[in-house]
Amino acid sequence: MTPAAPPTVDVGGERPYRIHIGPGLLARGELLADVIRGRHVLLVSDDTVAPLYLAQVQAALLAARPALKIGQHLIPAGEASKTLASFGGVIEALATLGATRDACVLALGGGVVGDLAGFAAACWMRGVDCVQLPTTLLAMVDSSVGGKTAVDIAQGKNLVGAFHPPRAVIADTAVLRSLPLRELRAGLAEVIKYGAIRDLEFFQWLQSERDALLAGEDAALAQAIARSCEHKAQIVERDPLEKGERALLNLGHTFGHAIETAQGYGAPGNNNLNHGEAVAVGMVLAARLSAALGMAEAADTDRLRELLLSYGLPVDIPAGLAPETLLAHMRLDKKNIAGRLRLVLWRGIGRAEVVPDVDEAAVLAILQPG
Repeated sequence: MTPAAPPTVDVGGERPYRIHIGPGLLARGELLADVIRGRHVLLVSDDTVAPLYLAQVQAALLAARPALKIGQHLIPAGEASKTLASFGGVIEALATLGATRDACVLALGGGVVGDLAGFAAACWMRGVDCVQLPTTLLAMVDSSVGGKTAVDIAQGKNLVGAFHPPRAVIADTAVLRSLPLRELRAGLAEVIKYGAIRDLEFFQWLQSERDALLAGEDAALAQAIARSCEHKAQIVERDPLEKGERALLNLGHTFGHAIETAQGYGAPGNNNLNHGEAVAVGMVLAARLSAALGMAEAADTDRLRELLLSYGLPVDIPAGLAPETLLAHMRLDKKNIAGRLRLVLWRGIGRAEVVPDVDEAAVLAILQPG
C-alpha cells in the first residue's frame, strides 16, 4: 500500500515551496529525491544529529536515486558553530564534491545547521538549492521556513547572511521523540510566539493543550507545527525580504538576541539560555515595555508570563547581564533604522506591531534587574 501523503503547507511568492509535516518522512526516499534537481547532494549535519539520522537519509536517497553523488559535512553541535569559519568549511565541502549549479544542500539538523547550510547554498555559485530537514521543533516552526540564512559574528547574532528560500522543507515529527525536553520547550516558545503576535485563539489552545504538547503527543505537535507554519507562510508571502510585516515574527527576538550575544552564543555557563529560552524572556520584556509605554494592559503581560512559566520556560533576564551591555547589542539589531531602535511590541495578545523610534530610556528601564 502506498503511504498517505503527509500534511503540507504551501509558501507562495516568487519562489514557492512546500512544507511537508508528519512522522517518518526522513525514510521517504521518493519524497526526498523528488525535490533534488541535479546529481550532486551535500548533506550538512552536526555531530549530535548525524549519528541518529544521516545514514537513514542517505540510504533513502540512494534507494530512490542510485546515481546521486552524495557528500557529507559535519559540524560540532551548538550555536558556537554558526561562524564564518564553519561557513567556509561547507563551501570547501561543496568544492570537493564538485557541486554544479543544479546541486542541492540538505540541511539535516536544528536552526544552526539550517542557517549555516542555507547561507552556504545561497553563496555557492551565486545560489544553489537548499532543502531543509529540521530535526528540532524550533527549526520546524521558525528557522527552516522563510529563507533567512546567516552566521553570527562577535558583534551580534545573524549579522552576516542572505535571503535564500529553500526548495522544500521536510519536517519529520518522529524525530521529536528523541528531542531533550529542554529543546522541546525551546521550540514551544516559538510556537507561543505565533499566538502572541496574531492569534488569540491559538494562544488559548496552547493554554489548554500544554500537557499534550509537553508529552510530545504526535497529533498535538503536528497541529502546533502546521498552525505555526501557516502563520509564517502567510507573512513571508507578503513580505519575503522583511521590509515591513515580516518583522512581526521577531517579537521578543531583539531582546533575546541581545541576551544570546552577551552570553557568548552558548559558551559554557550554568545560566546560559538557548535561542528559544532567550526569545521567551524577550517576549516578556517586549510585553512589559508595551505596558510601560501605555500600549497594552499589564494583565496581558501576566497571561503571557504565566503561559511561558507553565511550559517550563524562563521569563527573567539571567543574572549578571548589564542593562547597558544588552542595550548596546540591541542597537545592532537589523530592524533598526537610522540608528534608532525599532522594536516589535504589542497592544495585547494577538495584536503585535512594529514600533519605530522607541525611547532608549524606556528600554533601559525594562532591562534593569528586579
